[in-house]
Amino acid sequence: MSNGGRLKVFSGRANIPLADKIARHIGDPLGKITLANFPDGEISCRIDEDVRGRDIFVVQPTCPPVNENLMELLVMLDCFKRASAARITAVVPYYGYARQDRKDQGRVPITAKLVADLISEAGADRVLALDLHAAQIQGFFDIPVDHLYAQPVINDYVRSLGIPPRDFIVLSPDEGSVKKAVAYQKKLGGEIAIVDKRRSSATETRQANLIGPSLVDKTVVIFDDMISTAGSMVGAARTAQLAGAKEVYACATHGVLCGPAIEKLRESAIKEVVITDSIPLPPSKHLPCLKVLSVAPLLAEAIKRINSNESVSTLFK
Repeated sequence: MSNGGRLKVFSGRANIPLADKIARHIGDPLGKITLANFPDGEISCRIDEDVRGRDIFVVQPTCPPVNENLMELLVMLDCFKRASAARITAVVPYYGYARQDRKDQGRVPITAKLVADLISEAGADRVLALDLHAAQIQGFFDIPVDHLYAQPVINDYVRSLGIPPRDFIVLSPDEGSVKKAVAYQKKLGGEIAIVDKRRSSATETRQANLIGPSLVDKTVVIFDDMISTAGSMVGAARTAQLAGAKEVYACATHGVLCGPAIEKLRESAIKEVVITDSIPLPPSKHLPCLKVLSVAPLLAEAIKRINSNESVSTLFK
């Protein structure tokens, strides 16, 4: 390896295919580690190679099952700390509990902060995250955080669709995603529109109005950080269709796809759903309209830069 053999990537069980792609891009196989569960469900961990003095990167998104994957990450971090690794970086392509980032009502926790404390206390020296639901979560950590965006990967794919600029509309699914939509529009061109979304409960939303230019005979691309139950994305697509859009594409970094998401997407007006492999996609969630892009090259380049103490922010210039 060009880094003198000091860098080593290990993976939890949450997304081994992504970790393996990252290791391949770096040019070194995944580190050897044994993870299992005791009969009572407790997680066991054993590192099967010497890591003393090494620069360790642990790839583990805290995607569903969130609590199991989070606990496994904490156990691995503690294991590497006790094995005398020189530096431990938690590579968290998807950060669970990110939506619990503030007290929006009385007597509720700020669980995103709690998870940050747990990761730090377990032994992480720094964190590499991808498209956090709220950028301020970086401030919940008392250790360095490198926050990557999948925007370059998604932008390249959207450009490959060959949508004429005069027909291209970037649609924000709600007011909270406007800043993200503007960032995409600046890179891709076209015009921007916003769906006025009203949330009626934790799981249900209602699309009220459309703000912006006419969508008649336009190709609409909706951008968001994640697709969870798909309510917001499908509702925005329906709003665009009713407004006369010719085609609707949906792009998101994280395909959580829980609850009725698959059924909603299958029955929606969306021509293609574009997500990344930050979260593994089981066979039961595959759809003909689903396109999965890999963020492995992006994460691998960031890991190499962190290892060699180079700038990570230059990846986005």
